[in-house]
Amino acid sequence: MKIIGHRGARGEAPENTLGGFQYIQDIGIRAVEFDVRQLKDNALIVMHDDDFVRTTGQAKHLYECDEQDLAQYNHAVTWSEWNKVEATPLLDQTLKIIHNFNHIEVEVKAVGSMKAAEKIVEALDQQLIGFEDSAIITSFDPKIHQALQKQKSRFKRGLLVETDIKHAAIDQALKFECCQIGWMNELATNEIIASTLSANLNISIWTVNHIDRAKQLKDLGVQGLITDYPKLMMSHL
Repeated sequence: MKIIGHRGARGEAPENTLGGFQYIQDIGIRAVEFDVRQLKDNALIVMHDDDFVRTTGQAKHLYECDEQDLAQYNHAVTWSEWNKVEATPLLDQTLKIIHNFNHIEVEVKAVGSMKAAEKIVEALDQQLIGFEDSAIITSFDPKIHQALQKQKSRFKRGLLVETDIKHAAIDQALKFECCQIGWMNELATNEIIASTLSANLNISIWTVNHIDRAKQLKDLGVQGLITDYPKLMMSHL
């Protein structure tokens, strides 16, 4: 079972930052999950929220920004022990740090229209060139999956599930030609794990921060464990 750092390693380093990605590189983790959004100038950035409030304390909406605005927002501001500024990273900056990783889950956040879905998928397909063996594009948003199919993306894809639709999600993942489902931990019963594996779909479970649960999922045959505490998990699994 792969230990996959959630947004880098958000329990051990500032989330979705170059410093956070370097942190998991340094501790020996070679699998990571992070979020991608597209700015108004088409730049692809790594960020979970659509505003800067939670991670930087500044009330600014992400989609009002372009690439040149990013340096002023420090995502390490709440980390008193972190000794450097962590600006919002571009996707290509992130990929340079994790170039040797063997598993990269790129979550595309929901978009407002099919046009926006097609636009971000096209840009993502270009920036991920060279990562065909390691990258898997994931999303909750059906529009993203439809765009991936329409553009015949070369990359593997995974459906993310956080609502209790269970077996319908397996059918939807197969419809979207996914090779993986990312189940929210609270939905990942023994039965649904077995059903997913029986459909020849790999599984990543998020977010798992307790050792006993991680060991249980490993015994059930889950392939990927997305955790805020990869160093902690690595010491026990």
